[in-house]
Amino acid sequence: MVLTKNRFKTSKKKIFSLFSLEIWNSIELDMENKINDPDYVFEISWEVCNKIGGIYTVLSSQAKALYAIHKENLIYIGPDFEGKENIFFIEDNTLFKKWTSSCNKRNIRVRVGRWDIPGKPIVILVDHSTFAADTNSFLYEMWDHFKVDSMDAYGDYNESVLFGYATAKIIEDFCHFNKIEKKKIVAQFHEWTTGSGLLYTKIHCPHIKTLFTTHATTTGRSICFNGKKLYEYFTGYNGDQMANELNVKAKHLVEKNAALQADCFTTVSDITAKECKQLLGKMPDIVTPNGFEDDFIPTGAQYTKARKTAKKLLRSVAENLFGYKLSDDVIFVGTGGRYEFRNKGIDLFLESLKLVASDPDFKKEIVAFILVPGWNMGARKDLQQKLEDPEANYNVYRKNITHEIYNFWDDQILHTMNTFHFDNNEDQNVKVILVPSYLNGDDGIFNKSYYDLLIGLDLTLFASYYEPWGYTPLESAAFGIPTITTDLAGFGLWCSKEPIDISNGVAVIHRTDNNYFAAAYEIQNNIKQLANMSKKEYDATKKKAMSIAKKCSWDDFINYYEKAFNIALSK
Repeated sequence: MVLTKNRFKTSKKKIFSLFSLEIWNSIELDMENKINDPDYVFEISWEVCNKIGGIYTVLSSQAKALYAIHKENLIYIGPDFEGKENIFFIEDNTLFKKWTSSCNKRNIRVRVGRWDIPGKPIVILVDHSTFAADTNSFLYEMWDHFKVDSMDAYGDYNESVLFGYATAKIIEDFCHFNKIEKKKIVAQFHEWTTGSGLLYTKIHCPHIKTLFTTHATTTGRSICFNGKKLYEYFTGYNGDQMANELNVKAKHLVEKNAALQADCFTTVSDITAKECKQLLGKMPDIVTPNGFEDDFIPTGAQYTKARKTAKKLLRSVAENLFGYKLSDDVIFVGTGGRYEFRNKGIDLFLESLKLVASDPDFKKEIVAFILVPGWNMGARKDLQQKLEDPEANYNVYRKNITHEIYNFWDDQILHTMNTFHFDNNEDQNVKVILVPSYLNGDDGIFNKSYYDLLIGLDLTLFASYYEPWGYTPLESAAFGIPTITTDLAGFGLWCSKEPIDISNGVAVIHRTDNNYFAAAYEIQNNIKQLANMSKKEYDATKKKAMSIAKKCSWDDFINYYEKAFNIALSK
């Protein structure tokens, strides 16, 4: 692919605001040189055909734009869990038939097919347990070459290291079998969970040029997760020291060495680039911001119908849970993402709603949905029965949660809701509902996907403290749902380096380590501002939100992946 000067100027204008001048200058494209296109591109992630979190959204939305450039020479590699159906994978036994046959004869279990997403790129799923016997020897090899100390590793470390190793072995075998070692090959490893694969490639396959992308540093996330102040003491943190203190040393060392050894090191935002420099000891070679593919979002009459359907469902669940009818002009507010109470700003979400509820001058009715997967044991039977037959004389005995959870008495969200007296009584104008389930269409209560419900909300709030990029507010804006985020999220920083209010479609709240309550008051003001908008003002705000999201198109942002490939191939 060749970037023309005119096309680049357009892209640069759209995304310049994401980067500080220092970082932008360090990644300026040399327009006098033609992009050095790779012959083969391998994208490796634990979340290929495996929907867990934000990286799935990055790769699945990226695929269409990347496939348009590299076609059948773009290959994604993800995990295969033996015996488990994968709804995102379409097996195709005609692809690489001779190679897969050879693998099977050597007891290397792989499946080849298509990822069932726009673009439908080729996918190799690998059963990494095939290589389990190599675990200890490879752990030693990482120590011998890179001083990656795994002695105190625990939890998911060994499985992740084994998966990364297995993917690298598969790439090595594929290239050797098909005699393409002399081709221009790049392999991009995403997150520490595949970093071991990059280290194997560095040792055994130097002809393959490697990229490593961290979507959030292990140590940075752990600092925040443990309640420490990341930003106030930022320049004083030593990554190795903090990783040791927080017991994530082994993961940190895989991540750090992958960053140091990669032919091209990338991350997703300016804010995380600075984190990498401080905690990993290396500034990324380029920032590759996360784009979004909006071709699945309904438009026109279909959008109106989908929004009406979602609103009706949200109302039905809330009314059957509460046992009374909601007002006609009720405002549906939502938040979502991983269950990280502080990092994802769920604490600030509830604090802000408490302030709204305590305002005697605010008369509108709000129902807030917290859509975060928890440790649930399935849908509540009483609520299910009530939804099936709303006229039945059957009372739902708890008004604040849709699914049964194992840790009911210890759940942090429920505890805070109780402390703030969100009892969901009819005389309270702010109600809060916890939905502790993945919303993939079969949760037992809504039986709709997250996106099917998102379109029915009136406002979303993602008050993140630690958010390298922030797909949730971007997704919200793309669906035309006004959203509130913070300048500690990469997307929020992209929208504005200064605080802006909800009338812009996306509100950006200033957050620091020490302004929790000030931020809560600002969020409260934005909620009230939106609640008091006329229909005309609200419709204009929706359009502004959509306009912001369109500037994050992968059609523009994919240029930075192409530049990253060029950097790797130039080494």
